[in-house]
Order: sequence, then C-alpha cells, then structure tokens
Amino acid sequence: MPSRRSALTLFAGAGAALALGTPAAQARPAHPRPFGRYGSPSRRLDARTLYVDPRGRGDHTDVQSAVDAASGTGRTLVLAPGTYRSTVLVPADRAELTLIGASGDPRDTVIVYDNAAGTPKPDGSGTYGTSGSATVTVQAAGFTARDVTFANDWLRSDNPEYTGTQAVAIKVQGDRSAFYGCRFLGHQDTLYADSLALTAFARQYYRDCYVEGDVDFVFGRATAVYDRCHFRTLTRTDLASAPYGFVFAPSTAGANPRGYLVLRSRITSTAPDAYYKLARPWVPSSDLTAHPMLTVRDSHLGAGIDAVTPYGTMSSGFPWQDQRFAEYHNTGPGARITVPGNRPQLSASEARAHTAAAYLGDWRPHT
Repeated sequence: MPSRRSALTLFAGAGAALALGTPAAQARPAHPRPFGRYGSPSRRLDARTLYVDPRGRGDHTDVQSAVDAASGTGRTLVLAPGTYRSTVLVPADRAELTLIGASGDPRDTVIVYDNAAGTPKPDGSGTYGTSGSATVTVQAAGFTARDVTFANDWLRSDNPEYTGTQAVAIKVQGDRSAFYGCRFLGHQDTLYADSLALTAFARQYYRDCYVEGDVDFVFGRATAVYDRCHFRTLTRTDLASAPYGFVFAPSTAGANPRGYLVLRSRITSTAPDAYYKLARPWVPSSDLTAHPMLTVRDSHLGAGIDAVTPYGTMSSGFPWQDQRFAEYHNTGPGARITVPGNRPQLSASEARAHTAAAYLGDWRPHT
C-alpha cells in the first residue's frame, strides 16, 4: 500500500482513496485544455481571472505567486490538475478570492505540504507550532474554494521523535468562507476552522466535502456549518487500544451563540468499531472562557464511533457535560442511545434553532 505522501504525488491521498473505495488516481498525460471550461490565458474569462498550472501553461506555476498577483478583491484563480507542493497564505487584503479546481474532481488538484507543529523552522527560531504547520492559511473574508484538495502529508511514522504531531491541512480564519466539493486530508488537526480573533465570529460553510484524520481533526472557534459532508476516521498503527482519537474539537468563544453545526452528513471509519469519540471540547489556555459548541443532526454515525461514551474531556476542569454539545435525529450504530446521559438530545422545538440559516444569518451560501 502506498503512503499518503507517495499517493499524493499521483494526485490523490492514499487514506482517502482507500476510504472512498476507489484506487489512488494515476498520473495523467498533459491535457490540451488544462483549464477545462474555465478558459485559458489566451481566452480569459475576464480580467479578474488568473490561471495556475505546474506545467507552465498558465499565468503562474504555483498557487502562492498567483495569490500574490491577485491584488484587490473578487479575483479568481483557476488551478489546472496537478500537485502543488508548497504552503499558501491568503492574506486579509485578498478578499472575495475564489480557487477553482479546473477538472471538477478534487482528487486531481492537490495543494499539499508536510510541516508539523514540531517541525523546526529553517531560521532556527523554534518550531512551527500548530497554526504554523498549516499547508494553507486563509485570513481573507469571502474566500471560496471549489473542487480542490487541501492536504498535510506529514507522518508520525517518519518522525517518531516528534511530540508536536499536529499537522494542519488548512487553517480558515476569514468570515464568509465557503468550500464546495473539497477534500481535506491529514491526521491530527486536519481542518482548523477558526477566526482571526476571539471577538471575531467567523462564519464558514462546507458543502459536499470530505475530511479525514484521527485526533481532533476538525477543530477551532469558527461558526461553521458542515452540510452533507463525509468525515472519515483513520486507523492507527502507533496505538494498541481505543480511543484512537476524536472527530470534532470545537473551541467556540463563550460570547458566540453559534459553534459547529453538522447536518445531513456521515462519519465512517477504517478503524475498528467504537475506536473513536465523536468530540471533545477544546478550551485553550489563550481563552479559558471558551464554551465549545457542537450540534450533530440528521447525520449517519458509523460503527467507528463509540456509542456508549461518544464524548470525552480534553482538559480537567472543563468536562464535556458543561459544554454546548447536542444531537438530533442521527442514525447508524454510532448514534445508538445506550446511556441517555451520555447522548444529549435536542427537542424538536430546540432543533429549529440549529439550521444553516440560523447559524449563518444574512450570508446565504447554502441556497
């Protein structure tokens, strides 16, 4: 079996390919129309569109140089199929930026790097830390991505001496950030759905996306809606017993009335049954007033989720029972209510406040 890193060089993540029941994509010959229906530098859709192709047929060969060139607001970057191995920063002054994977299949267009929290910085000033490990960091408001894979292929097995094993695929901080048909691949801390500040209640929307990982692999303080998404928990060879990890670790600010909402989604696993918890609250040292919030509703929870004790506590003094965790109308073996006290359920009237519209307000990416 190829490692995630070797498979990603062939435009796919090994873990995701196996999880989805499809083989890792093979390298493909150069296509005469690398940007598909989105035009080309010679047939530009409009003056605000830039084309990126690692083979040199676009305006840029790497994503960061295209972001740097996309000054102002409302620019679009069309990415030709390929593996873009680099880190990318979308700063706050690149508002309303859109990234599009030209083929329409996110497995074809991969932005990937391999920093971990414990990776030493080249200048000797220390290690990257969790935030610094991100392959892609989005600070701009109004960011949109379609049909792109964001990945971090750092592996614990290659670095057994590391204690900082967080390795973020993408950190999203901007308000009104939307992702459609995207993939997020990693292990620990894959998708960091966050905000620019404690007082900034960044709204994010993920539709028809795929996320995989093991420890706290969807985490942060954003107001985030995950709609019809697929979450996949991975097996681990470094642990001999459960639990292997947690799917969600929200750190919602106490003043924020909306945290994470998961709806019409599914959770599957490559690990043994009941080896994963659904969530645990993250109350970071930088915000001891955090009041993590997660609602999972109308979703299918596979056998990989521990139905008896689906929630855990990350830090003493902040038990999950004191947080804003709830479920509603979930199905599947991981959703069985065997110990009612361990499965807080919304009433029908309470559930009416937990919708995409209620969480996202006047921003309507879901319509």
